[in-house]
Amino acid sequence: MCGIAGIIAPNAKNYPEEIQKMTNAIAHRGPDTAHHEFLKNAALGHRRLSIIDLSETGKQPMFSNTKNECIVLNGEIYGYLDLKKKYADYPYRGTSDTEVILAMYQSVGKELLAQLPGMFAFAIWNEEKQELFCAKDRFGEKPFYYAIGKNGEFIFASEIKALLASGLIVPKVNQEALFHFLQYGYVNTYQSIYSNIYTLPPAHYLTYSKGKVEVKRYYSIPKKNVQINLHDAKEEFSHLLKNAVKKQLVADVEVGSFLSGGLDSSTIVAMVNEFKPKQTTLSFGYSGENSELKFAEEIAQKYETNHIEIHENRGDIAADLLRISPYFDDPFADMSYTPQFKICQAAARHLKVVLGGDVGDELFGGYNFYTVEQKLRNHFSYGNILLKFGLQQFGKFKETSYLTRQNIAHKNILDFHQNTVRNYFTPKEIKSLGIRSKYHQEYSFIADPDSLNDIMRTDLEKYVPGNMLVKSDRMAMANSLEVRTPFLDKDFAEFCIQLPENLKLDSTQDKIILRETMKNYWTENIQNRGKQGFGSSVETWFEEESMISLSDNLLKNKDSAIYRLVNFSAAQKFLNKDKKHWNLLQLALWAENYKQYI
Repeated sequence: MCGIAGIIAPNAKNYPEEIQKMTNAIAHRGPDTAHHEFLKNAALGHRRLSIIDLSETGKQPMFSNTKNECIVLNGEIYGYLDLKKKYADYPYRGTSDTEVILAMYQSVGKELLAQLPGMFAFAIWNEEKQELFCAKDRFGEKPFYYAIGKNGEFIFASEIKALLASGLIVPKVNQEALFHFLQYGYVNTYQSIYSNIYTLPPAHYLTYSKGKVEVKRYYSIPKKNVQINLHDAKEEFSHLLKNAVKKQLVADVEVGSFLSGGLDSSTIVAMVNEFKPKQTTLSFGYSGENSELKFAEEIAQKYETNHIEIHENRGDIAADLLRISPYFDDPFADMSYTPQFKICQAAARHLKVVLGGDVGDELFGGYNFYTVEQKLRNHFSYGNILLKFGLQQFGKFKETSYLTRQNIAHKNILDFHQNTVRNYFTPKEIKSLGIRSKYHQEYSFIADPDSLNDIMRTDLEKYVPGNMLVKSDRMAMANSLEVRTPFLDKDFAEFCIQLPENLKLDSTQDKIILRETMKNYWTENIQNRGKQGFGSSVETWFEEESMISLSDNLLKNKDSAIYRLVNFSAAQKFLNKDKKHWNLLQLALWAENYKQYI
């Protein structure tokens, strides 16, 4: 895992200070080494976290054997040794996965993306063509931002802070991104918080040549479900997951596993045990709270892992927010980012690479709201305008159920999902705050508004890259730690996406395919578990004196930077120690951190 940066401009050797500032700004992503290369019209920079090929032959920026191509890569190419055999004609100098991409590019050009597995964001400069070719992995695990500088330069980097550090761009706040943040708590994966800084979306590539930027999609998730019985599905599920884990264990340093004690992380640890009998596992919990540590210990004992258990007091949450929030260049309101930072911080004391269990809920149907949406769809009034109208009239005289009220309020379960699930402010409330430009994301498929599987597909293209993978990348990289996600292996993820809904959840159970395949790998207590997080509560956090003090300083002061963005008087109505209050506090923290740019 690393940090990359570049400036494409005439006489690029005249930008040594700018490229140095850019890589310095993302030193946390790669503390091992820093290096730069200058071609006539391209300056490339790299910060390295050494994982594969720790020698000098793994150093980046990396030239091809002909010196015509030069690459910077952030990420890991799983299964690269098989690709290396396929492209054996290339005269490899080292053993890194980076060099395999150069071999593929020389052979098949941009078509390499169809064969390239893993998590990645890379840029290849072609000296002969005077062309930059960049790409981002299918699910959006690794970040890539770019902009046009004040003198017409094309600049790119792993994080926005590197672009800002260049001094080549004066950013402008993006009103659509603000709207999306206020509604969902994160900036959409197709945008950044600045209207003139762009993000390369998941599953897209970019070319820059002769002053022209072209962005195209190279991959779409499977759109149709397959028909398969439980017996066959279990066999394929197990086979594909074992292959995914095996590929992601390849490294020249030790690879450990996060172990929360939940179904997903317990599954990863069980699969690692198939290939690595003595693995290191890490668990994190807050002292005195109802944590999952006892379940994690059960799995650790079952597989006799080298188990590291981290207990922490909650401490001063306000101080944690002030310390951790600057690692996000966009405003970000997911409540679990502080414990995520701390477990990554603890892991980095022991390891450089960790496997995690993220994205299981989206692939297997694990969230409680998927079950609620199934009940909504099965409600007798679903899709019936006349019944809805009758129930609406009835509701004026007698209280109706939650399901009835939501069915009346929404056209279908997709409408409910997009406008209720994980929402902070309503569009009407956002407009009262002075933000009126709403962003509408495009998807690689046309969703059936009555399909639970299409809702999960929606989450894979919206929430997962926009929130979950941003949190995972930034909190891990803040601690110079690489986190790998076996569930996002292309073959395994595609198989799960296409599974019929009845193998994911029914009226009594979620994650059916996972539970049925893996139950013998778990302890009895874990087999019967539901989902549990870090036990965080906004209301509890706002009981702390330091949090109230931080909130008052940032949100009750008319001169705070946030009020360059939203209306002060309107905001005061939402300071009720709830999730809307939390959302505004995160926006205020971001505005304070980056007030020189807004």
